[in-house]
Amino acid sequence: MVKTLGSARHRALIAYLIEARERAGVTQTELAEKLGEYQSFIARLESGQRRVDVVEFLEFAEILGFDPYNALKKVEAA
Repeated sequence: MVKTLGSARHRALIAYLIEARERAGVTQTELAEKLGEYQSFIARLESGQRRVDVVEFLEFAEILGFDPYNALKKVEAA
C-alpha cells in the first residue's frame, strides 16, 4: 500500500483545508473548539503529521462552509 502522509494528494488536501479555514476567518483554536478537539489536533493535521478521515473531512466542510465534493476534485488532480 502506498504511504499517504506526505504524498502530493495529502499535501494538497492539507493546503486546501488551511486555505478554507483562513478564508472562513477561523483560527486553529476556534476550529478545534467546534470539532470538540484541542488546538494541537488541528496543528498536527495542518502540519501533515496526521491524516484526515472522511468523517472529519465532512465536519471541516460543514464548519468552514465549503463543498466537500469540489474540494476532493481539486485534491484529486494533485
